[in-house]
Amino acid sequence: MAAPPFRITADEINCLIYSYFKDSGFNHSAFALFSEGSLKNSPWFSKHIPRGELIDLLSKALLYIEVESHWRGDSMTTNCKNRFSLLERHVCTDKPSPTVLLKPPATSRFASSLRTTTHPSNEDASISRNSQIRRISSDSFYSINTPQANGTSASGDTTTKRKGSPNQVDGPVEKRAKREFDDMDLDSSRQTNTRQTASAQGSYVNVPAVTQISSASQENGVDSLKRPRSRISQGPIDETTNPQAIMILSGHRKEVFVCSFNPTKHTLLATGSKDAVVNLWNLPSPPASRDQFATWNGSPITVDNYVKDVQGDLTALNWNSQGTLLAVGSYDSILRIFTSEGNPYFTNHQHRGPIFSVRFSQDGRLLLSASLDETTCLWDVKEKRLLRQFRCHQDCCLDVEWMDATTFATAGADGNIYVMKTDNPEPIKKFSGHEDEINQLKYNPSRTRLASCSDDTTTRVWRVDKIDNDSEETIPGLATSEETIVLTGHTHSVNSIGWLPVTDTGTNEIVATSSFDCTVRVWDAMTGKCIKVLADHKRPVYTLIFSPDGKWLATGGGDGYLFIYSTKTWEKKWTWFAGLEKPGVFEIAWQMVAALGLNRLAVSLECRQVAIVDASKIPVLQDTDQGVVGAIQSVP
Repeated sequence: MAAPPFRITADEINCLIYSYFKDSGFNHSAFALFSEGSLKNSPWFSKHIPRGELIDLLSKALLYIEVESHWRGDSMTTNCKNRFSLLERHVCTDKPSPTVLLKPPATSRFASSLRTTTHPSNEDASISRNSQIRRISSDSFYSINTPQANGTSASGDTTTKRKGSPNQVDGPVEKRAKREFDDMDLDSSRQTNTRQTASAQGSYVNVPAVTQISSASQENGVDSLKRPRSRISQGPIDETTNPQAIMILSGHRKEVFVCSFNPTKHTLLATGSKDAVVNLWNLPSPPASRDQFATWNGSPITVDNYVKDVQGDLTALNWNSQGTLLAVGSYDSILRIFTSEGNPYFTNHQHRGPIFSVRFSQDGRLLLSASLDETTCLWDVKEKRLLRQFRCHQDCCLDVEWMDATTFATAGADGNIYVMKTDNPEPIKKFSGHEDEINQLKYNPSRTRLASCSDDTTTRVWRVDKIDNDSEETIPGLATSEETIVLTGHTHSVNSIGWLPVTDTGTNEIVATSSFDCTVRVWDAMTGKCIKVLADHKRPVYTLIFSPDGKWLATGGGDGYLFIYSTKTWEKKWTWFAGLEKPGVFEIAWQMVAALGLNRLAVSLECRQVAIVDASKIPVLQDTDQGVVGAIQSVP
């Protein structure tokens, strides 16, 4: 029986090119092709096209050309060193083909001076959380090395890579490489207002962070004399804290992006860095005496089974509830799970793009992973296998959160949130309203409301406690805005969310958000009113976390400062500075175990260190009357 003829339509090619444009960040070109090619009417447009599909097909074409040219196996083809090209006819030769380089664009003196005076320094370009260069460039993300007949690639490499690594950028890459502060895709009026506000606050001016005092603090009634005194060395910014209360761990060779305390083995801390290394630290218990301090003299367990020469920036660490397994998300697209002793437990290559988020279910039986390839994978941890791959988002999936043992939510760069069931490939609920990519999802402690923060400068609080009881929710993809609270006030990307763990009886729930506008805002999650603006940071705020007892809020940013605020008065109580060289504070984990006398913070630092702050040895944090205040006063 004769094989059916090949059939390639212009419609198929247009859809492939459209997907390539979207992957590469050529959004205007993609829009033009969508309109002129009438892709909305194409039966192929609704199909899922994996990232890099066009590049994969072209690489197979090069393989066919190689076979067509070298089938004889004579001395000329065996010793051929000429590369294959999609645009040139191949001629065998034993002389290496010259490297063709793209000419850099001409740069005027004015443009050069503009870059020097208006753009932040490399330190400022380091990023915060799920947070972001809009797209990974095609030149760096897709790298084709065509295998030759002798087993080497056309470029001379001994290994074959179907995809190259994304752009190398300074700073964490939890949600694709994050953007500089002035790279926001807002409408022109809002973007102008954003930059004017930033300029007025002095936040984006490229001067050392330790010498700046923003006028925003004065406008909010903050006495400048109460701001931390300037310093150039690492350490606490007060006269009462003994510097030995902060233990410095120096075991990483690159910037430390993520950290997580083991939930059951309380001395165990996991940290991950830009060089794809996970360190497991067996921390000493702090002495009971207020005048004695823990010291570190050992070496961490180093977990390093990553592919060399491939960007492997670590984006996420998550322990299971039993504390026996650690899931790791990485930019090399490979899901990894390790035991608490640092031994490999499970590795899988299912994802075709960087993994931005990993989450164990509450019982530890299941694991979710979210990726740039637009999918979320559900894994059976005990069986070490993929149960289902969900394809709902039209752009990369950036975060996932479990609601209960069978229900979870996913957030994407398409601005949508989908509520999913583990046994259903279609969403049971769709939340839409964000105008830009969503950076993080967080459920409140009672799991009745879901908060999402976005590059559109807003945070939204969605009611999720009625999903299973509403008959309309059986309709896949149902959109709703019912009882949605929109928190507006930030002037730049909102990258991190924190729910206050406890509140006084009779008060509304409280949520805090951090932003690239250099502020933290505290909100009444029920009314949407802003309770307090914390404007002490001078550069983007990368991370925030409430203490487990709800008495304190810690924040960290690109200016190198770690601030701890009282949730009773929202006043800044304590400050620590990471130092002038690579000052960024990327992530904070807070551990409290009353039975063991543990009250400490782990701080991931850009300067390749991890700081362990023993809060029990800091005098100003020993306020026994400290409590939580609800939404008693609003800020316009």
